[in-house]
Amino acid sequence: MDLGLKDKLVLVTGSGSGIGKATAKTYLQEGARLIVHGLTEAEVTACVNDLSSLGDVTGIAADLSKSEDATALAEFAKAQGDVDILVNNVGIFSVKPFEELTDEDWLHYFNINVLSAVRMSRIFLPAMLKRGEGSVINMASEAAVKPLPQMVHYSVTKTAMLGLTRGMAELTKGTKVRVNSILPGPTWTEGVEAYFDGLADQKGEPLDTIVNNYFKSDEPTSLIQRFVQPDEVARMIVTISASTASNGAAHRIEGGIVRNIL
Repeated sequence: MDLGLKDKLVLVTGSGSGIGKATAKTYLQEGARLIVHGLTEAEVTACVNDLSSLGDVTGIAADLSKSEDATALAEFAKAQGDVDILVNNVGIFSVKPFEELTDEDWLHYFNINVLSAVRMSRIFLPAMLKRGEGSVINMASEAAVKPLPQMVHYSVTKTAMLGLTRGMAELTKGTKVRVNSILPGPTWTEGVEAYFDGLADQKGEPLDTIVNNYFKSDEPTSLIQRFVQPDEVARMIVTISASTASNGAAHRIEGGIVRNIL
């Protein structure tokens, strides 16, 4: 299916690995031009090298917890042309007991998971509104509507992304600009694999055993009873970003974990 993305300029933050990289790859396969972003030059270079055979891709390293780095990324992107689609994907997660979370922990998570999207959107949304078209995707999580007790800090930042998305979408009324959020469930990214590898070592059990038991013990409401794959999330991101009728919506791809009809 042709999504009408040929030659569109797309910026995907946090695209050196995981969902972000899978999303960049999918956009390239749709004929879009890509700007990838990572925290280090090595990560960005590796990503560009991996994807360059698929189309027009450039990249830059930036720490989006810093305003000056966000500005540098924006200037790099603007030099490529008008950004048609912005995917605010960069984010971090960790498992930590609520009572051990410090003020610094909370501020760190909000700075990266929420304010990075605010910084990039504050730059690109006004330009989209001026042109009268464009699309922003904010990455949330199923944890936004089903907060995880072992990751309260992460969950709260993802709930904030839903409010940010709807508030930004309200600014687009009467234009062809759209702002939507995507809510993936547990996804088998490099970061998640590293976490489960550590858990397997800690418990002295095979990785396969830990993974197979996870949905039985931790996510019993999952209807697919497996991890979502990055490319599955990527296809939804790309499709929703291209949809001309979806605006201000939260789109779930979490395998039915959230027991809700809406």
